[in-house]
Amino acid sequence: MSLLDKFKKKKESPEIKKDVKDKNIKDDSISDKKKEIPEKKLSKSDMKRKSLGYNIIKEPCITEKATFLAEQNKYVFKVYPNVNKIEVKKAIESIYNSKVANVHIIHVSPKRRRLGRREGWRNGLKKGFKKAIVTLKKGEKIELMPR
Repeated sequence: MSLLDKFKKKKESPEIKKDVKDKNIKDDSISDKKKEIPEKKLSKSDMKRKSLGYNIIKEPCITEKATFLAEQNKYVFKVYPNVNKIEVKKAIESIYNSKVANVHIIHVSPKRRRLGRREGWRNGLKKGFKKAIVTLKKGEKIELMPR
């Protein structure tokens, strides 16, 4: 029966065995390991929300007009055609960690071009694109071009 009891017993970790054997000797490294608080990792929902931001925003629009708007705390982004203002706001807040005050969305229509008898679209874009102008709250900034 003693043979079966050995299999039933739970195996103790070597740190606990060491403490049990040497009751008089305290190892500071073991007690420090127990007291350490693990670094906070992003939960699955936070990771999912952050990754969803990249599925909503294509790229920042860096033009002369957009740089003038950046001085007024407004930033311009190209977004996917099926997104709305609420999604854009959540995406900007999750990616850039800044508070959004207002969002305006503009649908930029495709431009027709003609060469002789042939008619086509500029840059091969038949559908155009959506553009979002995001206004941040006072004191907030976004660095679009890292230095």
